[in-house]
Amino acid sequence: MASRNITFDPDLGVPYGTNLTIYGGADFSTTFNITNTANTAFDLTSYTGSGAISKSVSIGATLGITTSFTVGITSAVGGKLNISLGSTATRSLTEGRYVYDVLVSSGSTTYTLVNGNIMVVPPVSSAP
Repeated sequence: MASRNITFDPDLGVPYGTNLTIYGGADFSTTFNITNTANTAFDLTSYTGSGAISKSVSIGATLGITTSFTVGITSAVGGKLNISLGSTATRSLTEGRYVYDVLVSSGSTTYTLVNGNIMVVPPVSSAP
């Protein structure tokens, strides 16, 4: 499981950009350790998370939501959020470049915490 440290400034509301790789047919999971500009954990208490990926077909164009991540806040006070897809979901993704984002919401407040590109790599071989 990969872990990424990101800094988020809620006053600016600009998502942190980071690129990811998904291997088709394998479980995918990434944890984001989110800090604020004061370098303390971004408190996710009372927030819920969501995230989705979309196939990118050309620069600036996408095909709509391809699939949604399972998003879990693993430590609200510690600013830890996990996104994941099971092997069945990754197996159904076609090779290529996708875009993604991860949002958190509390009441009427919604922040896009992180976004970027995902490269989906197909399996080369399978176990017998």
